[in-house]
Amino acid sequence: MKKLTSFLGIALVLIVAAAALRLWIYPANFSPVIAMALFGGAVIKDKKLAFLFPLLAMFISDAAMEYSGIANGFWGWGQLAGYGILAFITLFAFNLKRINVKNVFIYAVSATLIFYVLSNASVWIFDSHQMYARSWQGFVSCMAAGIPFIKHTLIATLVFSGVLFGGYALLTQKATSAASV
Repeated sequence: MKKLTSFLGIALVLIVAAAALRLWIYPANFSPVIAMALFGGAVIKDKKLAFLFPLLAMFISDAAMEYSGIANGFWGWGQLAGYGILAFITLFAFNLKRINVKNVFIYAVSATLIFYVLSNASVWIFDSHQMYARSWQGFVSCMAAGIPFIKHTLIATLVFSGVLFGGYALLTQKATSAASV
């Protein structure tokens, strides 16, 4: 019971910290949420909690954005697609069986690219302001408009994946050392 309580406490701290970081660094696109989806899918045994981890962080920060007026926190179908994309990344991370620097790096880069392609496609599909024509050229324009955001998203995903997976490895190593003593 103590182990579960401390896990849930750590998870809650991480969720609140991710939501706060997303607000604090808004709109720089430097968010830990994709890394949280990867970490949850790869490490958390209870798959319901693995999905809840990043989605709750997004929901809390979206609610805070809406309430504070920083940005529209709730803005339609495209946003729901964003939640779905994070769930997909969590599902993708279920395949990360061997956690090491190389694999975490590959998954972090892949997840960033998945998020870029799917989130920009959802903007094109669900765009109620019709900023992009419903044509191949409109789709390409929408994809091109998202390119400036990739850099910060990739760096954030790599940094926060390092923090989450690295911290987990250190805690696991420490727990293993303590158990063997």
